[in-house]
Amino acid sequence: MPLIPEEPQIHESAQGPRATPASGRTAPTPRPVPGPRPAAPPRPGRPGPLRPTPPMQRTPRDAAAANPGPAGPTASASAPATPQIQLIPASAEGALDAAEEAVDLLLESGRAPGDVLVITTGEPHPWAAHELSFGEAAYWAQHDARDDVFYADAAVAGRAASRPVVVVAVNGGSDAVAATALPLARERAGALLIVCGDPQQINAVLSVGV
Repeated sequence: MPLIPEEPQIHESAQGPRATPASGRTAPTPRPVPGPRPAAPPRPGRPGPLRPTPPMQRTPRDAAAANPGPAGPTASASAPATPQIQLIPASAEGALDAAEEAVDLLLESGRAPGDVLVITTGEPHPWAAHELSFGEAAYWAQHDARDDVFYADAAVAGRAASRPVVVVAVNGGSDAVAATALPLARERAGALLIVCGDPQQINAVLSVGV
């Protein structure tokens, strides 16, 4: 079923930053090659380290009560849910910039950099082009480290592992490339899939390929 373009926003269960529509903006000025992003601060609500408690003298009865026998069968874990899909309207020229804004909002909201994978359908992200200049081994080593946002061209995105959030910038390329990249991105997204691009093109692809 085709997606209806929404007010650009990023929302997931308990949190969700809003993205500013990228359509109608002037073409962004080229950004310098980004360096490593600083690690995100701990997410709200995460408990701190537990303080050790002093040892106590236990009787055999106390030990038996503290270490009961095997419990009965527990409920099986529920199957992973289908990721939420968010469409951010943008022109092909502005899709990459919209994706960058979405990533910035995700990190500001508390997402860890290693949770995010960005896929481009047209020109590769400057970070990917820069890192690939040092060789594929170094490039994929950063992917495996999972300590930063990882940017991949649609042609090699199939090699990327799943991450909680996947952002797709439909910044060019043929409809066939988008038709391959979008289903792949949905498979790789654990919780949220954000697609930045022309709504008509994306809806046409989604109605056929997803």
